[in-house]
Amino acid sequence: MKPFTFHTPPNIRFGAGASSEIVGFFEDYKVAHVLLVTDKVVRAHGLTRNAEAAIAEAGIALTVFDGVVADPPSHVIEAATEICREHGCDAVVAIGGGSVLDTAKLVAYLAKTPDKLDDLYDIGLATGERLPLLLVPTTAGTGSEVTPIAIVTTPTNEKKAVISPRLIPDWAILDPVLTLGLPPNITAQGGMDAISHAIEAYTSKNKKNPISDLCALKALALLAANLRKVCADGLDLEARSKMLLGSMLAGMAFANSPVAAVHALAYPIGEIFHVSHGLSIALVLPYVLEFNRPAAEALYAELSEVIQPGYRRQSDAADAAAFVAEIEAICRDCGVPSSLSAVGIGEGDLSKLAEDAMKHEKRLLVNNPRELDYNQARAIYAKALAGRGPAADE
Repeated sequence: MKPFTFHTPPNIRFGAGASSEIVGFFEDYKVAHVLLVTDKVVRAHGLTRNAEAAIAEAGIALTVFDGVVADPPSHVIEAATEICREHGCDAVVAIGGGSVLDTAKLVAYLAKTPDKLDDLYDIGLATGERLPLLLVPTTAGTGSEVTPIAIVTTPTNEKKAVISPRLIPDWAILDPVLTLGLPPNITAQGGMDAISHAIEAYTSKNKKNPISDLCALKALALLAANLRKVCADGLDLEARSKMLLGSMLAGMAFANSPVAAVHALAYPIGEIFHVSHGLSIALVLPYVLEFNRPAAEALYAELSEVIQPGYRRQSDAADAAAFVAEIEAICRDCGVPSSLSAVGIGEGDLSKLAEDAMKHEKRLLVNNPRELDYNQARAIYAKALAGRGPAADE
């Protein structure tokens, strides 16, 4: 067996109402002043209310930064860091989606070190200390609460990653109550993002390992069984709980067995057309899976019965085809648009998309089970634009 390293948070709390217990998680850190990182929508919907009240009741000073936006630009992260320093905050709490959690990770690190954000884009460059960090997700999608990754939008509109074990929080706090009532479209997009994490981790060419495999398998089972349910009934607490757990497990999986071409092809859609990350993922996922099928057939076959309980295995070829078809069916049943044209993409945009996707060659495409070049990336985008469902690879 090949040697491997598996990073994950030292502490995880899961349960309805867990976000109200937040002060108890500070006991080991002698915290006097907390910076709460969130966004205006999350705060306006009252999702931070219980945590804010608990912090105030404990006599801990609180500063709130609610200026996070989707795909956080570097200047927003730097502004939040400056506020953290100015107010002398000695711990960071984040309540929100992936952009909020990614922002908080970097704020907790940058506020404690002299490092500059521009010097950290890559793997393992953040090596200093950070403030105590607690992450509370409000969506079941990114799994950011358990990953060592933060995605930043640069001034040139590129998405770059800071990847370091220093970004893993002290506590990941999962409260499914905070996910109740999310709109079906947001629910579907986040769910497809989490599903992609599990699939790409399980089939990653680099760093695939037994622990990530176990996390990916359990995540995919939970997500596939519950995504349609939560899209139909956003108040189903049991299904929401399973989605949140599945998202976290998928995050653990891909944090240690990295994602690949699905993400490489999704990022340019978000960057150029300002499409949410989850929707970008869902728009290309079936087509990348179909492209990868010749190289990942045996692994896709193993996943076929995970996402379709009771499925009777036949041959690797038939099972892998059934797996890809079921992923496409989940997208369709959950209302994911069937074509890139739904987000304003046309034939004339495909070359630029493929060109930008290849920029992720060293970080993402290197992990793909099948080698992918510019022409193949463009062909995948063309199939996604046609929107007729993934065709068999020629």
